[in-house]
Amino acid sequence: MNRVKIAPSILSCNFLKLEEEIKKAEEAGADLFHIDVMDGHFVPNITIGPMFVEQIKKVTSKPLDVHLMIENPDRFIIDFIEAGADIVTIHIETDKHILRTIEVIKSKGVKAGVTLNPATPLITIEHTIDKIDLLLIMTVNPGFGGQTYIDAMDEKIKKARQIIDASGRHIELEVDGGIKATNAKKVVQSGADILVMGTEIFHSGDYRKKIKEIRSIIKSIIKD
Repeated sequence: MNRVKIAPSILSCNFLKLEEEIKKAEEAGADLFHIDVMDGHFVPNITIGPMFVEQIKKVTSKPLDVHLMIENPDRFIIDFIEAGADIVTIHIETDKHILRTIEVIKSKGVKAGVTLNPATPLITIEHTIDKIDLLLIMTVNPGFGGQTYIDAMDEKIKKARQIIDASGRHIELEVDGGIKATNAKKVVQSGADILVMGTEIFHSGDYRKKIKEIRSIIKSIIKD
């Protein structure tokens, strides 16, 4: 098993202390940061833009995984890449020309990811699996942090793992939504490479202790 990565989602941090929050999470053992960009159209919430990403890039050496939960993502991709995104992840549901968009992302030397909402079937990635670097499975309906993990997604994660393994390509499987220390084990056992965690880390009161707890749980899987 490859080392499972932990990606704190800044959606759940204290924005008034953003630099401090990011540095504390990085020092606590975060592998990368997950940045949710919402437009109030594709999802019922509005968050941040490229200028915000640019500021985050200045305070961390960790990769930035910019998750575009927006309509017409192709209009903004270059802006986010220039702002410092290391991974740009777009929703299969929002892009009519997703293969072209993936090519644009990769042409800029940035990793390209594709996201599926809970109700979106895996067959939709059939013609993109040979192009992407990351597949993100949403285990809540996107838009807000602090939601409860949808248990029916266990099987979807397992099938996504099978598709990735069958492709023979190095594609990271990321899972986002309601992941906590209490369910991290089953998510990793289902095949996840990256765990996105927002409230579980940023509302824990002790980021180092929480990440250490999660790593201990993941490590126990190898011993099972």
